[in-house]
Amino acid sequence: MATTPVIPTPDAPRAVKTNRIGLQVLDYRGGKTTLCAGCGHNAISERIIDAFYEMGVQPERVMKLSGIGCSSKSPAYFMNRSFSFNSVHGRMPSVATGALLANQTMKALGVSGDGDTASIGMGQFVHMIRRNLPIIYIIEDNGVYGLTKGQFSATADIGSKLKTGVVNDLPAIDTCSLAIQLGATFVGRSFSGDKKQLLAMLKAAIAHNGTVVLDVISPCVTFNDHEGSTRSYKYMQEHDEPISELGFVPHFQEIDVEYDPGTTVNVQMHDGSHLRLRKLHEDYDPTDRVKAVSSLMSAHEGGEVLTGVFFVDPKKPSFTELLNLVDEPLGTLPESRTRPGKAVLDSVMQQLM
Repeated sequence: MATTPVIPTPDAPRAVKTNRIGLQVLDYRGGKTTLCAGCGHNAISERIIDAFYEMGVQPERVMKLSGIGCSSKSPAYFMNRSFSFNSVHGRMPSVATGALLANQTMKALGVSGDGDTASIGMGQFVHMIRRNLPIIYIIEDNGVYGLTKGQFSATADIGSKLKTGVVNDLPAIDTCSLAIQLGATFVGRSFSGDKKQLLAMLKAAIAHNGTVVLDVISPCVTFNDHEGSTRSYKYMQEHDEPISELGFVPHFQEIDVEYDPGTTVNVQMHDGSHLRLRKLHEDYDPTDRVKAVSSLMSAHEGGEVLTGVFFVDPKKPSFTELLNLVDEPLGTLPESRTRPGKAVLDSVMQQLM
């Protein structure tokens, strides 16, 4: 009995997954990394890609800013369709301030390091925070200067040890405590190896309008991932103490997540998104500035590394709001609207006489 051969049909093309504005995750990727294999900075870049993709942010509406250091190379590895500016060592906040004043319609993302921020750039960091500049400021914190052979940075813990055996005898600067005291309106710490927590924090940061400071412990596999380091993968896995379990509901999704009454804090962000924090560490209140600083100091004394959102204030006006800028980007306005006329200048001079 003759049989008809079965001819396999080609598989139907798979539907390409896109986000709410019709872009693929590939649209948010950048160049191939040149950082060391296993570097925590690469994991942070991947979470940035995921966060901006899932939030549906147009890449062309993002400005990426950085200083100098291994961390400051990171913007080349994500969102190559975005605008990018690699500034002078420690001076990125000034460049970001000028760029945002020229065009406050853009979303600013600054990537810095512990050396770029807590040493040469400390003055710039301080004044960026006190102004509440609307920027997501990520500190890729590995406790060393990776580009100059691994010396201790200002965030290295006292008593931590280099691969050479040198012990750090200077106290560390806690950028999160500093940021909270200076007036940052969204402050948190995460670990590059904690994908879920870091992604939720980045998505909430995108929805925030003010200074976001995210200190991300990012082990340097070349100079600071050994026994005796407090910035190694092993140390973080053993000493990480999350203060809350983070959940994030974007403004474009229906809020249908259930939480136990009395155990969860709900913070509504500027765009209508909701940051949900289920308490894990005492009776933590992320809107209490004093409690946040006290918790960080107590944890440091006890050898714990607290992670999570420490403080958030979605009501304080940002720097661009305080200046009452017009809606149009200043860089696009004609001279007739940006330069005072002779009558105005004459009036000012008259008042000074």
